[in-house]
Amino acid sequence: MSQLKEKLAVLPAQPGCYLMKDKHGTIIYVGKAKVLKNRVRSYFTGSHDGKTQQLVSQIRDFEYIITSSNVEALILEMNLIKKHEPKYNVILKDDKSYPYLKITNETHPRLITTRKVKKDGGKYFGPYPNAGAANETKKLLDRLYPLRKCRTLPDRVCLYYHIGQCLAPCEFEVTQETNQKLVGEMVRFLNNGHQEVKKELQEKMEKAAEELNFERAKEMRDQMQDIDAVMEKQKMTINDQVNRDVFAYAYDKGWMCVQVFFVRQGKLIERDVSIFPFYQAPGEDFLTFLGQFYLKEEHLKPKEVLLPEQLDIEMAEQLLEIKVVQPKKGKKRELLQLAEKNAVQALKERFELIERDEERTIKAVEDLGRTLQIDVPHRIEAFDNSNIQGTDPVAAMVSFMDGKPFKKDYRKYKVKSVDGPDDYASMKEVVRRRYVRLLKEDAPLPDLILVDGGKGQLSAAKSVLEDELGVTVPVAGMAKDEKHKTSELIMGEPAQVVPLKRNSHAFYLLQRIQDEVHRFAITFHRQTRKKNMFTSVLDEVPGIGEKRKRLLLKHFGSMKKIKEASLEDFRKVSLPDQVSRELLRRLHETE
Repeated sequence: MSQLKEKLAVLPAQPGCYLMKDKHGTIIYVGKAKVLKNRVRSYFTGSHDGKTQQLVSQIRDFEYIITSSNVEALILEMNLIKKHEPKYNVILKDDKSYPYLKITNETHPRLITTRKVKKDGGKYFGPYPNAGAANETKKLLDRLYPLRKCRTLPDRVCLYYHIGQCLAPCEFEVTQETNQKLVGEMVRFLNNGHQEVKKELQEKMEKAAEELNFERAKEMRDQMQDIDAVMEKQKMTINDQVNRDVFAYAYDKGWMCVQVFFVRQGKLIERDVSIFPFYQAPGEDFLTFLGQFYLKEEHLKPKEVLLPEQLDIEMAEQLLEIKVVQPKKGKKRELLQLAEKNAVQALKERFELIERDEERTIKAVEDLGRTLQIDVPHRIEAFDNSNIQGTDPVAAMVSFMDGKPFKKDYRKYKVKSVDGPDDYASMKEVVRRRYVRLLKEDAPLPDLILVDGGKGQLSAAKSVLEDELGVTVPVAGMAKDEKHKTSELIMGEPAQVVPLKRNSHAFYLLQRIQDEVHRFAITFHRQTRKKNMFTSVLDEVPGIGEKRKRLLLKHFGSMKKIKEASLEDFRKVSLPDQVSRELLRRLHETE
């Protein structure tokens, strides 16, 4: 803390970005400031809400980068967040994608539907809220404007040519002027020229009905309904036909909700909702969000963006490089108010869910740390062994970050140095292998290590960590009752039961961890046993040596496929019929 105070005392009174680091040197938060000295010092003075206190409690060091302006600081902040992905920052990772209609930039263009927007010279229209309706509209456009359909040109004309939906550039000459004319008509349709097409369809439908061709009339009606679903049946309309995005936000208790309304051809067709914690001034964090929003390829910049009045419009325009409007009346103002109303409501509804999730995860981790009298165990690793009377011994390790599974760090181990059912020796081996590796790689150690079992397993793990490796990470054992359910937590020297209420969130967290590591270990053991059983059957069949065993495994790939094979299949790998019959007989005996 003394080192932090010294660095705080010499902070410059200039704009820039600051990077907060935890005890491992990992960047956990990136922020920007008009005046670095005031902003960074504010974290370490005065009172904060619980969320900010949690961030500050993990800060062990920081660094900063001076910029020449606040706009530069904002852009630098976005780049640093994208590079380091700090856990306390807003990072746009949602997997929403909306369908677009695209006219490709090719010699002979195509009309396709896509959910990925790329800078490839193609013309994109959307996003559209209904993929089915978008596809139906594409089918309609395919019938009206016969652009080519095939991804690669075939050697001869295909069905699309015969039904009048393609000019067949594969066989006939199609001029650039013809393609441009078709593309131009299609662009006019997608830019709100669909009304004329609807009028023509209406006339054709009425004519077909008069001629008692009701099937044709129904087809026309369905086509008009598909157009309505994509182009017209929207919640609000502005007559200027401009593509614009409407941004509004609400904040409370350190959380922010941003609502984005997508308005295309003057119609509100879709919205995007993001809820996240923020640590700076609301307006500043909102501008950070705004800058990141259009870094995603699927978010195309519209012609215009509507923003609330309280934001710095000059900074927003420099950031986005498009027209920014802060309406004070009319339909645009109503759109902004509607977006803000939705943001307030969404934030209100999500608070309960967020609080409940925190109770199960972050608060449970904090409670567990208090009960064990250790630092908050943000990262927990748990071990379990699995074998059947000592055969095919394996072990598994799972990792939890802030009370949630972190599957990227899950590990599987085949026990190598233990003969027979020795659970303690197996635990020693896998714990040793795990932490010798982390120490060699200079990787961060967990805040708490859990082993599945009682005093014996706990003692085995501690002997490796403390006596052999000199690791001082807290270790606890998760004992089970006769029903194989989490019973109690054992810790200390000598090992004693830690008093945990069975209805507490901390106890439920332990149950989830123990169930997860047991599931992971059992699954791995079954896979190993199944594979070993298979290879042992091959070893027992007369006429199958090491060479033929490798050949069978390489050719068929799995026991299931070998069981399903015929004598003819085995002949393809030069296996005699007598050997094949004996192999199949033995394989079916093991079922």
